[in-house]
Amino acid sequence: MAMNAHEIERLIKEGIEDAQVTIEDLAGDGDHYAVYVVSPAFEGKTRVQQHQMVYKALQGAMGNELHALALQTSPPQRQTS
Repeated sequence: MAMNAHEIERLIKEGIEDAQVTIEDLAGDGDHYAVYVVSPAFEGKTRVQQHQMVYKALQGAMGNELHALALQTSPPQRQTS
């Protein structure tokens, strides 16, 4: 059974503090998503560590209900004056 975008967003927001999540269904099939996650919790973390945090928040769904995930993560952009 495929995982819907609302469930993905819910899990990420519950697992990562102050996460802003944007999800795009790439194929319209509920199995292939692009997910963009911005969170202050990513500050000072490597890209690999950020992705590991997202996978952990998904509670094992990756590879099971969720088959393909194009993931982009970043801390919030700082404004310069």
